[in-house]
Amino acid sequence: MKSAKEIIIPAVFTAMLIGVQFVLSGLAGVELISVLLLSFTYVFGLKQGFIAVNAFIIVRNLIFGFFLDVFILYVIYYNLFVLVFGLISKALNREYSIKIHICLTVIAVILTSGFTLLSDVITPLLYSYSASATKVYFLASLSVMIPHIICVLATVSALFYPLYKVLISVKTQ
Repeated sequence: MKSAKEIIIPAVFTAMLIGVQFVLSGLAGVELISVLLLSFTYVFGLKQGFIAVNAFIIVRNLIFGFFLDVFILYVIYYNLFVLVFGLISKALNREYSIKIHICLTVIAVILTSGFTLLSDVITPLLYSYSASATKVYFLASLSVMIPHIICVLATVSALFYPLYKVLISVKTQ
């Protein structure tokens, strides 16, 4: 049987992810989901990370509307994101150092680039875009990808450690 804490923590975290995404939804390329999910998964591990991210994906689609390309993108990308940071966390015993922080930031930036590039593959395939429409879609996505990468670089650099400390204290209580 699960303890109440094992159920409540990912539920509250999911609600926080939804709230943050709702508040920032009008700003293209600006998001806090990456740093929040990275921090949560790093501290609470794969199982809790997968529960939270998949609950987030479902609730997000209920609130913002269901779009098959977005659903597929989120399921693939965010589960991969959790897997990567969950495995890193496990390998590093959830420890923190500046060197680890820098590595996590670089990996988050690389994965963020992959988010847009994955969208550039999924959407044209799903909607049968022509080659020229696919090219236009890709070029248009760059205007969001660049600020998105800068945002993830800034937020993971600035917020990972404080979030890590808060989440460690929540976990140990």
